[in-house]
Amino acid sequence: MLYQIYEAQRSLMEPFADFAQAAAKLYSNPLTPFAQNPLAQRVSASYELMYRLWKDYEKPAFGIQTVEVDGDEVVIHEGVELDKPFCELRRFKRFSDDPDTLAKLKSQPAVLVVAPLSGHYATLLRDTVRSLLADHKVYITDWKNARMVPLAEGEFHLDDYVNYVQEFIRHLQGIYGNCHVISVCQPTVPVLAAVSLMASRGEVTPLTMTMMGGPIDARKSPTAVNNLATNKSHAWFENNVIYRVPTNFPGAGRRVYPGFLQHTGFVAMNPDRHLSSHYDYFKHLIAGDDASAEAHRKFYDEYNAVLDMDADYYLDTIRTVFQEFALVHGTWDVISEDGELERVRPEDIRTTAHLTVEGELDDISGAGQTEAAHGLCINVPKSRQKHIEVKGAGHYGIFSGRRWRETVYPQVREFIARFNDGPTVPDAARTAPAKAASRKKAAAPAA
Repeated sequence: MLYQIYEAQRSLMEPFADFAQAAAKLYSNPLTPFAQNPLAQRVSASYELMYRLWKDYEKPAFGIQTVEVDGDEVVIHEGVELDKPFCELRRFKRFSDDPDTLAKLKSQPAVLVVAPLSGHYATLLRDTVRSLLADHKVYITDWKNARMVPLAEGEFHLDDYVNYVQEFIRHLQGIYGNCHVISVCQPTVPVLAAVSLMASRGEVTPLTMTMMGGPIDARKSPTAVNNLATNKSHAWFENNVIYRVPTNFPGAGRRVYPGFLQHTGFVAMNPDRHLSSHYDYFKHLIAGDDASAEAHRKFYDEYNAVLDMDADYYLDTIRTVFQEFALVHGTWDVISEDGELERVRPEDIRTTAHLTVEGELDDISGAGQTEAAHGLCINVPKSRQKHIEVKGAGHYGIFSGRRWRETVYPQVREFIARFNDGPTVPDAARTAPAKAASRKKAAAPAA
């Protein structure tokens, strides 16, 4: 019922938001009589702030049109490579009419960026993708809003997430021979599981696996997010944050963790910071500081755009990652695409080099949570492991903004380049079951 009430309130506020937007323009346009009032700029700023607070935020676009590669401007074409019921594998294809630049682009490694499915859209990683495009072929998981997925498409569990990642890895391997994987925040856990399962079957695993700011071991340095998950029972989450999608969406009737509840939780973590940010925006509008005002808009256009998560996936994640700690305890079993139960064994990974990245001030994934991956992948040589702690960086700073571009990305780029010519045949290939071999052959034509 709460979802229906929220939708009714949103629909009711929509005309008021439109009015506030129109009024803001009237009072700021020097050609209108309203703008002649000495308080016009302040009135316009007030209406603009009302509009920003009341408006509905849709999924943003990546909007990456070009990138610079060694001084040459390269055109980007964004397209859907694979379309799954709950996710699109999106590719950013690069074009150049310079033969030398084109040859370089073709020789660069392929990277699969696994974006979080934890409230925001994959566009939150826009800065990550833009940086990577200068030196890599880039693909990203663009997760769909669960309220837009019809019930006929079935359920979506954490196991399905793991299987999606494996399918996407095999797809890139079928095209390029192998690939590199980068996971940011929530997907560090299912990505590690996906690579572990591939290694256990004797499949070729990615050359490198970069895990950034994720809850590999959520017991370490628990944050407010971790404490909420451990202090409330699984039944509490199911009874208090799960609702059915209203009838005005394609996914009507689907059980979800609604985006508006997630957004409320995001804001509640730092309410003073958001209040101060909106007040600063108001002052920037009055002062005519267009650059600062636009920076505020860009941030909140992304931050306020949230999606619904399928209830089964969300509840599975709460239980498996934050309550049972099944990955670190070695008790996590995943149902494969073939319907078989498989144990997640990170110790079976032998050839995939892995890099972990943490922010010193991360208040979502605490210190040591991501680094714990090294203690699980015990059969990966130390020479193929690396950990980075980014001084002064919070959660978002490790994958977006100045610290990402100047501190983190150069090390990620170097790590990928160092192991790009690594082994493509796993140590366990000689004893791999026939089932794994047939699966690899079946995956190749799909590429």
